[in-house]
Amino acid sequence: MTDSSVQTKATKKEWLGLLVLALPCMIYSMDLTVLNLALPQISADLKPSGAQLLWIVDIYGFFVAGSLITMGTLGDSIGRRKILISGAIFFGLASSVAAFSKSAETLIIARALQGIAGATLAPSTLSLIRVLFKDAQQRVMAIGLWGTSFSLGALIGPILGGALIEKFWWGSVFLINIPVMILLVIIGPRILPEYKNPNAEKTDLISAGLSLMALLSIVFGIKKLAEHGFSWLSGLTIGFGLVIGVLFVRRQKKLTTPLIDLKLFNNFTFNALLVTNALTMFVLFGTFIFSAQYIQLVMGLSPLVAGVWSLSSPIGFLVSSLVAPQLAKRIRPAFIMAAGLVFGAIGFFLASQVHGSADLYLLVVSNIIFSFGCSPVLLFTTNMIVNSAPSEKAGTAAALSETGNELGGALGIALLGSFGTFMFKKSVLAALPSPLFAEYQQTAKATLENALQIAKAAPGESSRILTELIQQAYTKSFDSVMLLSSAVLVGLTILVLVKMRRLTLEAEHGDD
Repeated sequence: MTDSSVQTKATKKEWLGLLVLALPCMIYSMDLTVLNLALPQISADLKPSGAQLLWIVDIYGFFVAGSLITMGTLGDSIGRRKILISGAIFFGLASSVAAFSKSAETLIIARALQGIAGATLAPSTLSLIRVLFKDAQQRVMAIGLWGTSFSLGALIGPILGGALIEKFWWGSVFLINIPVMILLVIIGPRILPEYKNPNAEKTDLISAGLSLMALLSIVFGIKKLAEHGFSWLSGLTIGFGLVIGVLFVRRQKKLTTPLIDLKLFNNFTFNALLVTNALTMFVLFGTFIFSAQYIQLVMGLSPLVAGVWSLSSPIGFLVSSLVAPQLAKRIRPAFIMAAGLVFGAIGFFLASQVHGSADLYLLVVSNIIFSFGCSPVLLFTTNMIVNSAPSEKAGTAAALSETGNELGGALGIALLGSFGTFMFKKSVLAALPSPLFAEYQQTAKATLENALQIAKAAPGESSRILTELIQQAYTKSFDSVMLLSSAVLVGLTILVLVKMRRLTLEAEHGDD
């Protein structure tokens, strides 16, 4: 072993730095899982509409996705550690606003602010791993442990969140972010190295604004389309978003240093990596909200008990994220990912067969199977995308990876959520008996929590009939979403086997 090879090996300080970087990742994952558990209480307290409830969940992801490239390039310019610490402070403040929100609108704004702050965390942690770990094999292990931190956060979140919701109020789930962010602000500057690209150009804020505006406009229109059917407002906002998107692409082509280098997308394999990563997150995040509400509002479990049963998913992620890097030493990543996607498709298909509280164990088993299968897909695609760029562009590469990741998750919540809302509304209207239709058709437009409250307030036998048909309608919606998710993973399996079979974790992109 040469002196230069020894110098590339990480020391205890680098591994300790990885531990510090894992803190915001754990918080991100905890924030997602505990929020899903809190949705019934938020719905009962703030009385949001169906669209507002979806915005509370996914506006965070959209602002993260819309800001990631900006924050990644900004980190390359002013320093990745600096942007990480600043984001941690801002994230803690936004969490305080979210915790004490008195209306759905305030909570949506607070979640948007969390999203902007959260966009500083993901690319900074991932790009700093590239700086800390020069050795390729150690970097693969480090990114695997980085991914494991998300699983650990998801493992802790349901238990801690369920206990907080039962003991205090839903806002307490946001306050758990603050101590960790304070710890990161204190320890981070002492442990983490600072790194910035000395040749970095000025970040184009106009492009950043255009990308965010296009994204939010299109998703807003889709949500309105699912909630109320086609209208001039939904059509206009979708059209406006598409026009802004075209302007964004044209601006990138003209700039000498664009926010996104469109030449990257000329490589089909690179595109396949991003699509696989994004669509895997699409189905995972899009189904989380349905599972959390189904366990509590259809199966009737308390937040704490629901949190305990929800541990099945993070356990699957945790085991898989530890096993997959070891398997990759002997088996090509594409075959591991394809096997994982098949597992995921089977898991979602099993979830579509859940038809009430008697099938709780089937739901738990399905959660373990699809989470176990999807974990290596996310880890390997992330690793290969990050390894595709030189060190001075690692922040931008990490931001592209995380943008696909976050955008896929946010679109999953929005599109699968809108699809589920449409199916729920359709099922309720079809099942309402004629004597109750005129008086209770508004239940089809309400959230599941609010629809059940309307049913419980109905007099006599009407209460039982409404409650049963609302729960049955949600079950049909749940099953439809799970089947669609299974079909998406089957399609991804084919893509991975066809376009990624020659790739290795250390390779740039491989052959097209």
